[in-house]
Amino acid sequence: MKTKFDSLRVGNREFVWGSRTYVMGILNVTPDSFSGDGLIVHDNGVERSARQAEYFLKHGADILDVGGESTRPGSQPVSAEEEMERVLPVIRAIAKEFPDAVISIDTYKAKVAEEAFKAGAQILNDVWALRADLELASVAAAFRVPVTLMHNRSNPASVEVRERLGNAYIGSEYENLIEDVKRELLASVEIARKAGVEERHIILDPGIGFGKTREHNLELINRLDEIRALGYPVLLGPSRKSFIGFTLDLPADQRVEGTAAAIAVGITRGADIVRVHDVKEMSRVARMTDALVR
Repeated sequence: MKTKFDSLRVGNREFVWGSRTYVMGILNVTPDSFSGDGLIVHDNGVERSARQAEYFLKHGADILDVGGESTRPGSQPVSAEEEMERVLPVIRAIAKEFPDAVISIDTYKAKVAEEAFKAGAQILNDVWALRADLELASVAAAFRVPVTLMHNRSNPASVEVRERLGNAYIGSEYENLIEDVKRELLASVEIARKAGVEERHIILDPGIGFGKTREHNLELINRLDEIRALGYPVLLGPSRKSFIGFTLDLPADQRVEGTAAAIAVGITRGADIVRVHDVKEMSRVARMTDALVR
């Protein structure tokens, strides 16, 4: 399945779409991550993040995704200032210690993104696909960075709380799930293009878990090839999410096998990048799946 562009250069790295699956490791610099892997603990958050980055790079991560605000259903937003206090020291530390590492900033705020790029981040990962902060697209264009546009219909007022399995968005109403997701992603593509983001810099993410029911998420992964057919590389992020917990009746720290299944199927449907917590295990899943289907 061809993309509009065969490859993407980020720093010293060349990402060749279709050749293999790339792994994005999640570095949550937050105290309230849904998966329990937040790296803020007293005063050693930067050092812990650097060691986590080292471990991820050793075990197959191609991209390190640094985020300073939890997207857990029901979580409280933080100010741009607080978010920058969390992520900028971590980005600087990783960029200094691992100069060849590709760093992504997980934010929807233009000011955070701008300072993160100055600190060493090279990719924007926006869970609101440039719709939450109207200045963000222009910042991405100015720094000429790749942009991951994630589909998102989350409604903070529609959260289901289950003590053992964690919170989940109840899900929005869709006339046609796949067509609605495609249409809304392409609307964000237009926002990016009009702001001056190069088309070769656009990556799409179907937004697993964001404003979608368990059934929606399962269908999106199974039909991911229809998103891929839009011609842009696709990032898939099912790692440890509640749809796995609801399917297997397991809490977040016991979802590695469910994540592996979702990633393997996602790769067969055309995923180019997988965003994961368990980098070592999912790198192996990706390599094995690639060997079978690529």
